[in-house]
Amino acid sequence: MHVAVLSSGTASIHMALQLLGVGAGDEVLCQSFTFSASANPIIYQGATPVFIDSETDTWNMSPELLEIAIKDRMNTYKKPKAIIAVHLYGMPYKAKEINAIAKKYDIPVIEDSAEALGSTYFGMKCGTLSDMGILSFNGNKIITTSGGGALVTKSLELKQRAVFLSTQARDNKPHYEHSSIGYNYRMSNVLAGIGRGQMEVLDERVAARRRNYEFYKQHLSAFDTISFLEEPQGFYSNRWLTCITTSSYEQREQLRLALLEDDIESRPLWKPMHMQPVFKQAVSYTNGVSEHLFSHGLCLPSGSNLTQHDLERVLQILTKTLSQ
Repeated sequence: MHVAVLSSGTASIHMALQLLGVGAGDEVLCQSFTFSASANPIIYQGATPVFIDSETDTWNMSPELLEIAIKDRMNTYKKPKAIIAVHLYGMPYKAKEINAIAKKYDIPVIEDSAEALGSTYFGMKCGTLSDMGILSFNGNKIITTSGGGALVTKSLELKQRAVFLSTQARDNKPHYEHSSIGYNYRMSNVLAGIGRGQMEVLDERVAARRRNYEFYKQHLSAFDTISFLEEPQGFYSNRWLTCITTSSYEQREQLRLALLEDDIESRPLWKPMHMQPVFKQAVSYTNGVSEHLFSHGLCLPSGSNLTQHDLERVLQILTKTLSQ
């Protein structure tokens, strides 16, 4: 594998789309249940996002809806230029199924692994499962350079092209000459040095996040209105965030507001892209899964540095609220 280290995960997705030749008039199939950074670079390229809903096993892109969308777009418009699938909250998506569909229709896959550094899929590292992988080292990720990302590819030529474009596309001349439009997407040497040091503690950080998940699951599973996302066989999640689903929107909000009252931040699960005002005109293929998760789901405090006291404080509030 070859890696181009860049200024952010968003910049890395943008570079991937650029390398694939995505441009005006093209459509890119994108997971709807994700952060907007997965979709925004499609607009940067003048292309159009088409959103695909989730399946319930991993909360990620539904292979069934993906194939339905591909067939429909080919019948009504033209073949999509790329697919952006996301390992949400560190849980790998169904890469075997997604890749098989992509290969069947000869559409490249951009693997958004921004939340999944340290996760594996049948023993393979997330970020290396598809045509191009995306990593993020933002401040909220498993390891961080305060801001940064990476593009992972099997092609040395594509990696070199990404580095060229991300450093203002300066041609190999003694003077400043440019035959392509470039970008200032480089990562500084200082941040790269921080990242090298952070990589040494990746396994420790993943273990800490997984301990958080196990703690919450052990103590909250007794409540029949609370459920957790389990790992399918062969899937190993870094548990970047521990997420629960509740019985209703009202219960989700009761828990969130109870935590907030004690100055503890929690957040609803991602609002799907097909529900976002900025993408209200976009075509989407939905089944209701992501909308249900958004209205019923909550991300619990999950930092790698949470102490036992911190976890018990959160648990006490959740337990008290659920017992009312």
